[in-house]
Amino acid sequence: MFPYDTADWAAVDGPMFMLANTAWPGIFTAVAAVICVWVLVAGNRSEHEQYAKAEK
Repeated sequence: MFPYDTADWAAVDGPMFMLANTAWPGIFTAVAAVICVWVLVAGNRSEHEQYAKAEK
């Protein structure tokens, strides 16, 4: 159970996230942002197409 057998941070001597202090968190954030923008654009396009069909 070490280092979790005590309730303090004394046993933690490094980052718990293996990719900390690298470029990967920024890369993951950029990929997530691109995916979000793509979903918003695709959804907006789909909504406009459905609205145009309903108006006819």
